[in-house]
Amino acid sequence: MALPSPAPASAQIGVTGMGVMGRNLARNLARNGHTVAIHNRSVEKTVEVVTEHGHEGQFVPAESMDEFVASLQRPRVAIIMVKAGAATDSVIEELASRMDEGDIIVDCGNTFFRDTQRREAALRARGLHFVGVGVSGGEEGALWGPSIMPGGSVESYNRLGPMFEKISAHVDGVPCCTHIGSDGAGHFVKMVHNGIEYADMQVIGEAYDLLRRALGLAPAEIADIFEQWNAGELDSYLMEISVEVLRQVDAKTGQALVDVIVDQAGQKGTGAWTTQTALDLGVPVTGIGEATFARGLSSSPAQREAARGFAAEAAEWDVRDREGFVEDVRQALYASKIVAYSQGLNEMQAAAAEYGWELDLGAIARIWRGGCIIRARFLNDITAAFEAQPDLPLLLAAPFFNERIVQALPAWRRVAVAAAQHGVPAPVFTSSLSYYDGVRSDRLPAALIQGQRDFFGAHTYRRVDAEGTFHTLWAEDGRKEVEA
Repeated sequence: MALPSPAPASAQIGVTGMGVMGRNLARNLARNGHTVAIHNRSVEKTVEVVTEHGHEGQFVPAESMDEFVASLQRPRVAIIMVKAGAATDSVIEELASRMDEGDIIVDCGNTFFRDTQRREAALRARGLHFVGVGVSGGEEGALWGPSIMPGGSVESYNRLGPMFEKISAHVDGVPCCTHIGSDGAGHFVKMVHNGIEYADMQVIGEAYDLLRRALGLAPAEIADIFEQWNAGELDSYLMEISVEVLRQVDAKTGQALVDVIVDQAGQKGTGAWTTQTALDLGVPVTGIGEATFARGLSSSPAQREAARGFAAEAAEWDVRDREGFVEDVRQALYASKIVAYSQGLNEMQAAAAEYGWELDLGAIARIWRGGCIIRARFLNDITAAFEAQPDLPLLLAAPFFNERIVQALPAWRRVAVAAAQHGVPAPVFTSSLSYYDGVRSDRLPAALIQGQRDFFGAHTYRRVDAEGTFHTLWAEDGRKEVEA
């Protein structure tokens, strides 16, 4: 099927890359009243969209990049939905070489924020706007309303904002889209969103594992428990889909589907990016890090096979109060989730200081309430906490969350102890508890570590009773202290 030549300057916005995410985003835009230019390197996919979905709105199909760019109204807006990396750079150059000053190129893929910063600076020098946009919600979200996190300039958001806000998810009439900040801020926030997602998924998995091992429950029985939890303060999309997964029966074997899925979790890098960047910024994101490492451990078959049969020296499970144990796991899950969000928000605060972004954490929590993978009831409470205190240094210090942590703490400790005593790995439950105990401690063993660093490397230290930095002459008699 040959496509007709598109009318010049007839589309308000364009999407190049007609994979599932690209076509769904284009359909969402068209269904919401926008005239959308569409393009794909292989024209067959463009034809598919027009043939199968042309009735949903106004599409302007283009066979070539020249036709695609020419079909856009000025200032032109072109969204890239292609594979991250070299493919994105190639399409950016194809577009930029055909565009004029003031035009806007938008990357809605999962892109590392440093690449976005590099691209934004290069295109700004050429008079173009480059906008990195985090989009969460998967295929369904792209089609029916995702959470959208645009970075880039204020000028570009003035052009993009009304369109993106209209197609985003809405909660209480409020769009799940806001301008995040300049250059790579949008992709940074999406990266941390995904890191929190890793931790959230892992703690749900740890809760499932503990309930199954301790109580001998079948997956469908745990689904019933999760469904009850999802009716309360743990209400979230990830809990909802966990219920569906645990209830699914494999048509081939008649077993629970979860029992025939290989226990090796994949990852596409955003959890690792979040953890690596947090290390660069000096921010502890232990829950996210442990969740990322847990996926790595699960996908290390040679090491797991070598360790098969290792002694556990673990106690036998003998749970006398089943309902009490289930409630303890629920409380530990809630507390660990709070820590993951708190750590992710601290990473954003550190990045804002490092890169000169003015991140509104209350607004970010607000746009995560709908459309995105980590949407959850308590995002309303996070939003309220930062609206009440925009410079809140620690989510755990907000009165609402501090009260909930204090309530959950005894159960959280019991679960961590039970996991250790019975040889059940619970890395996010336990590391999140250790983080809480670390951040609340009046005194940490870091004083000894700083003394060690001064001993072998003359790295100096500060005193609790005097200003300045000091060094002890460890190799000299008397080990005199001098001001550094």
